[in-house]
Amino acid sequence: MHPHELSLTAAADAIRSRRLSPVELVDSVLDRIEQVEPELGAYVTVTAEQARGAARAAERETARGRHRGPLHGIPMGLKDLIDVAGLATTASSRVRTDHRAPADSTVAARLTAAGAVLVGKTHTHEFAFGLTTPQTRNARDRDRVAGGSSGGSAVAVASGAATFALGTDTGGSIRVPAALNGVVGLKPTYGLVPRHGVTSLSWSLDHVGPITRTVEDAALVLTALVGHDPRDPASLSPPAVDYRPGPGTDLTGLRIGVPRTYCFDHVDAQVEAAVRHAVEHLEVLGARLVEVDIPMTRYIRAIQWGLMVPEATAYHERTLRAAPELYGADVRILLEAGELMSAGDYLRAQRARTLMREEWTRLLETVDVIAAPTVPTTAVRAGQETVTWPDGTVESVSDAYVRLSAPANITGVPALSVPVGHDRAGLPIGLQLLGRPLGERTLLRVGHAYERTRPARGPATVS
Repeated sequence: MHPHELSLTAAADAIRSRRLSPVELVDSVLDRIEQVEPELGAYVTVTAEQARGAARAAERETARGRHRGPLHGIPMGLKDLIDVAGLATTASSRVRTDHRAPADSTVAARLTAAGAVLVGKTHTHEFAFGLTTPQTRNARDRDRVAGGSSGGSAVAVASGAATFALGTDTGGSIRVPAALNGVVGLKPTYGLVPRHGVTSLSWSLDHVGPITRTVEDAALVLTALVGHDPRDPASLSPPAVDYRPGPGTDLTGLRIGVPRTYCFDHVDAQVEAAVRHAVEHLEVLGARLVEVDIPMTRYIRAIQWGLMVPEATAYHERTLRAAPELYGADVRILLEAGELMSAGDYLRAQRARTLMREEWTRLLETVDVIAAPTVPTTAVRAGQETVTWPDGTVESVSDAYVRLSAPANITGVPALSVPVGHDRAGLPIGLQLLGRPLGERTLLRVGHAYERTRPARGPATVS
């Protein structure tokens, strides 16, 4: 196995025991980037010289017995909404061509302090306002979309071009590309990870979180990110938590909610089969399955778009008026649409969000975790604009991809996407686990238990 193929946990163990040096690991990842980047397009910029210097410094520190923890010497990619001092934060947009970050974002500073090594900034759908990341191709099939908006981060991790990466998630933008590329994506509780120095799409829906190869890897990254930051008005002051899930796989006593409707409506048959097979496996591990109803489903899309579009338009107001031609057509249309929304519409969306949070609080008093598909279909072909369901319903690709992930952004609850198989074309399928606010440890425990014991092959892989 090449070093770039190692999970974060395995690489950290090898570095700590001196079986692998940070220089070897970073060189392997940079070689991998050079090999796959021409086809995949995961990176806006690669910081090879800086990364090699940081790897040499990490190697010297470990040789002197100064080990900063599991991220020390580990190569990472950061979505190009996340400021790193002296580097461009382009948001994959011509609007930001000349931008240079004056200082590190909170998350970049925390990861650097933990010893992680930046190898590059990854592509996003322009300003995170989309679900496909058109600059980037799927790691499993170059003719398919990467998912978005954190498509570059997910593809980098899935292809071995980063050991872990950070993404942002406003309507599913960590979980969607994670599911479509067969990696793990965690959207934490709203406010758990500070967003200072991260370009906003929609302030009341934005989250920052890790994309990794394993659930344990996600726990290690989350641990380095959590902590109050007064520069983010939404930042929480959570109690100290050990997010590592531990070796156990017994889920006895845990109640897992399985939605009767909505989450399995207009879902590809192969996706549904793989997800239900995974949920049945959690029952084998001791969990109790409980049928639940997802509340206020008819309002989910209206609330999501009613909040996101006007908040995004407010953020871009000056640039949109000064240089609208610099935006891609799809993003410009959405931003211009936001100018037509009234204050009354926005306030109604806010009130409806409050009601939905209350309903989800009551729902999550009856179960510990909700299990559902991450996305209703696997990666569509690049350029495909719609999905047609067997009953004749036609849905835009963006609406399809955001439909099952948006509730966690509206309510602020944590959500984890874990790979659970492939369809007959070999495209990955993701299981989404949703929990109570600050319930990340439970989600990681369930995801890790599944990951460690999952069946070799689910029904969706059988033709």
